[in-house]
Amino acid sequence: MTIRNKPAFLAAACLSALLLSACGPGSPEAGRPNTSPPPPATAPTTGSGSSSTPTTTPSGAPQRPAAANGLTLGAADAFYRYYIELENYAAATGDTSALLDESDAGCEGCKEYADFVAKVNAANGGISGDFRFKIKDVSQLARGSTGRVGGKAQLSVGRFTTKDTPTSKPIISEPTNYVDTIALSASGTNWVMYEMDSAEQ
Repeated sequence: MTIRNKPAFLAAACLSALLLSACGPGSPEAGRPNTSPPPPATAPTTGSGSSSTPTTTPSGAPQRPAAANGLTLGAADAFYRYYIELENYAAATGDTSALLDESDAGCEGCKEYADFVAKVNAANGGISGDFRFKIKDVSQLARGSTGRVGGKAQLSVGRFTTKDTPTSKPIISEPTNYVDTIALSASGTNWVMYEMDSAEQ
């Protein structure tokens, strides 16, 4: 199992129904964010010009950027990018508290990811290599009558290795592209991750 795969209980039918109600084409804001989304974050590279990311442990959890504050579509775009940074931080450190703080209490996919990286992460030797997600594009963000925002994002991950225990046989995952289907809900004055389903491209 790669760290991106989600279990079967993230039924595509349920997520599709949610997004259809949240993101209908008749939505007045569909495809028209009222703030400009931030530029795509670039992954750090090593001095040799390699595209692999360094394996150093981050000093602290990423902080929500100002662009991700509020309930606009532009803030939704910035929030998703921030959420991926939190996933990368959790996979590097095993610390899932910031990730779960930015997730809806009912987000099963969020909990599944958090449970996995709490046990298998770079800090305890469970993950090594180019495991950090890199966002290629966020598109089709739209708000529907429920007030939720839904959309899709394309991202990639490099070649990495996972081990369930220090003595387990390593599992090598080759570079992969994913499509995330996401749904965000309001929590106070900001977005949180309501549900996320990933599929290999």
